[in-house]
Amino acid sequence: MADLRSDADVVVVGAGPAGIAAAVTAAEAHARVLLVDEGLRAGGQIWRHTDPAKLPRTAKSWLNRLARSAVRVEVGTSVVDMVSGFMLTTESADGPGVIAARRVILATGARERFLPFPGWTLPGVVGAGGAQALLKSGTDLRGQRAIIAGTGPLLVAVAGALGRAGVRVVRVAEQARAREVYRFGASLWRTPGRLVQAAYERFGAGAARYDLGTWVESAAGTDRVREVTLTDGRRSRTEACELLCVGFGLVPATELARLLGCAVQESRVQVDAYQRTSVPDVFCAGEPTGVAGVDASIVEGRIAALVATDRAAQAEPLLAERDAHRRFAERMDTTFALRQELRGLPRADTIVCRCEDVRYEQLTSFWNAREAKLRTRAGMGPCQGRVCGAALGFLMGYEADTVRPPIAPARVRTLLETSHSAESIRGDQ
Repeated sequence: MADLRSDADVVVVGAGPAGIAAAVTAAEAHARVLLVDEGLRAGGQIWRHTDPAKLPRTAKSWLNRLARSAVRVEVGTSVVDMVSGFMLTTESADGPGVIAARRVILATGARERFLPFPGWTLPGVVGAGGAQALLKSGTDLRGQRAIIAGTGPLLVAVAGALGRAGVRVVRVAEQARAREVYRFGASLWRTPGRLVQAAYERFGAGAARYDLGTWVESAAGTDRVREVTLTDGRRSRTEACELLCVGFGLVPATELARLLGCAVQESRVQVDAYQRTSVPDVFCAGEPTGVAGVDASIVEGRIAALVATDRAAQAEPLLAERDAHRRFAERMDTTFALRQELRGLPRADTIVCRCEDVRYEQLTSFWNAREAKLRTRAGMGPCQGRVCGAALGFLMGYEADTVRPPIAPARVRTLLETSHSAESIRGDQ
């Protein structure tokens, strides 16, 4: 039978910046806290590391606080279902488990949004964030010619990281319109820290060109990507490369929130001023409430933890800071909004759902996500729509389908044993 872990006042799901801040803040209030994450170590994608010494100062500070705290951390553990009430089904290398939570803070982060184009499935074509993760994991990419394309500040950050790692970044193609990006850049004087960081990343990219109003049209190669065609809508040009990093922003990870019944609107978990969701005793912090960056995630995690441990008054001074971060995020959303031309990227034979080999010509905008699943199996593969779901939403206008367990790959044994454990627990209550 599955192991029952029921000794936590607060369960935090996700050990990125928001989750760490929430767990530490709750523990410092003498709450019994369990922090769960599917990664191999705390930090999430943004603070992913093999050498802690290379982390930013803020990351080191919070990870040190976590190490000194009484937080019980379970890494390599996925939450795959909600069995009953706040009984969360988990799976790890140690086997299945059930967490009986009193209050839950969701800090499940975000994932990259991919848009399909001819050649996007070639080896050597990776997500922009994925390239960053490879570097943080110690992958040696020195000497490779790289093109970075898509949208958002992450492109510049990745270009800087790759350049400092010895990669020959030859071009960064930003699809946003030049006037919007210039307006956004001019506004950074209000936030000097972000301006300095932007300059640091830009110079880290070396001599790479930074083209605005330009996007990837196709990639070509036999064994791997060998060249990329870029366009500004009027002219196209082809350049050689061995690495193409593409990212069209981030998408909030809301599967667990939706499974718990939390209200979600425009792909964001809806929260009030104190990070409370529509479900009592369930809070949400960080990217699931809208992608706003590390600083916003940390503040939201602190607010959620303070309220979850009945210290709402101490959260009051943080609300203005959180709101300022959110206003900055709204400016970013406006600046880097996806242009309509990107809807025309896939050709008829372009694979849209990689798990099930569903091609663009097999889909129609007259369907919804459910019909697409029934007719083509799009979104029914191992990733459960995590890659193609957001793309289909943009290309076809499909809204997110109903979430069903398991929300992550799980063994049948896990589902059976945790279900039996839940029944036993209900009988004892």
